[in-house]
Amino acid sequence: MATYDRYEGSLPRYRDSEVVVAFMRGVYGWMCGGLVITAVSAWLVASSPTLTAAIFGNRLLFWVLVLAQLGIVVALSARVDRIAASTASLLFLGYSALTGVTLSSILLVFTGESVFTTFVVTAGMFGALAIYGTITRRELSGLGQFLFMGLIGLVLASIVGLFWHNDALQFLISFVGVIVFSGLTIYDAQRLKSMAFATTAGPTSGATIVGALALYLDFINLFLFLLRLLGNRRDDW
Repeated sequence: MATYDRYEGSLPRYRDSEVVVAFMRGVYGWMCGGLVITAVSAWLVASSPTLTAAIFGNRLLFWVLVLAQLGIVVALSARVDRIAASTASLLFLGYSALTGVTLSSILLVFTGESVFTTFVVTAGMFGALAIYGTITRRELSGLGQFLFMGLIGLVLASIVGLFWHNDALQFLISFVGVIVFSGLTIYDAQRLKSMAFATTAGPTSGATIVGALALYLDFINLFLFLLRLLGNRRDDW
């Protein structure tokens, strides 16, 4: 009887662990899938002079693509509890492809070696930060508020940087960007555990896709800011 009681008392812990593992597996699976789609679409556009000229030679088309990306992020984040899993999946895949299209310019501006090296560095940093965020017992809700303020400041500084081309300012923006998105990676990784307990989601659901989108955005932005710090530009740029 004593053995039975101990076994029964441990069941919720096992179930909780299984829920978290299943949810995390779905989130990271979708995130990695999104990154693959982004890389492929970026390569296809960058390797086609016709597509490159059509997208980057037409400011209106480029900004339509950027606004479409923002619209997808807003739609997924605002309707996570009501959106169908199939719709969320299609929106995420579409967003990943659009991101690859708009980011294909980095393959034209930076050398392939520096892009690959920065990607490897980003993957290593992201993995270590995500693991820490997942296993740490420290409460990071306060960190989230601080990082959000840092993100607002980063956006405002980036807008200023569009009109004031100063090397010191660009370096500062890139450095702060790495710090902010490193912190957001830790914060979002911990937040996923709460999302796992709050949903009965399977490997494909609105909550899973939103979690994957958060980590995807952290990875992409961390990569871009690191590339600005570490990347080598091509001779013709």
